Amino acid sequence: MDDRMKMAAAQLSRMRGMTAMYHRRFFLDVNIATVLVLALLVVGWFGAEPAFLMVPVVALVGAVQTAFDASYLIFARWYAAYLEWYLNERLGERIHVAAELEATYLFPLGSPKIVTIPLGGGFTWFSFVTIFYTVLGAFAYLFGLILGWGTLVDAPVGVAVLYAVGLFGITLTAFVVGLWWFVTGAGERRLQSVLDTQFGGIPDASGAFDGIE
Repeated sequence: MDDRMKMAAAQLSRMRGMTAMYHRRFFLDVNIATVLVLALLVVGWFGAEPAFLMVPVVALVGAVQTAFDASYLIFARWYAAYLEWYLNERLGERIHVAAELEATYLFPLGSPKIVTIPLGGGFTWFSFVTIFYTVLGAFAYLFGLILGWGTLVDAPVGVAVLYAVGLFGITLTAFVVGLWWFVTGAGERRLQSVLDTQFGGIPDASGAFDGIE
């Protein structure tokens, strides 16, 4: 194995390590958000009703953080897919197929998606789990607002307006930026541009890029 192949193999190992790390990080962040939401609900039910108004904040932060984890997962998978293609080309046979397996079993790269939920078909268990946590987070967000509504109404006008404008403003901003970055594919196009320049085009032999033309 020449030095270039050794370097590519080392980088592939690094990307696979990053993929595993951000999978773990995703579920850690989900667990942290879940515990915090449940704790705030318990505190609110035991009389400290303003705690209910913190539930939407925690749910929103959890959603943004897990989407951040997913963005690094996508980053690592893109680079790993190109490295696998490069190594296969140099070896003269398709030994590395993890990128294709991930595209089929988890979600494809290069297609419009809501974070990791492909919009063009290819629904998987991974997609379901993402939807599951997204729906639970949205439910917690709304549930906290409903339970805390009385506290918000009774609060001084300035405090109530600051909370409402701040929460909904940040929520709308996160939604719009997430739509731009994930659904329109802006983030993945940036990765593709750099990797195409470095590797000389899309790996034709790889099934990891089903959404790319």
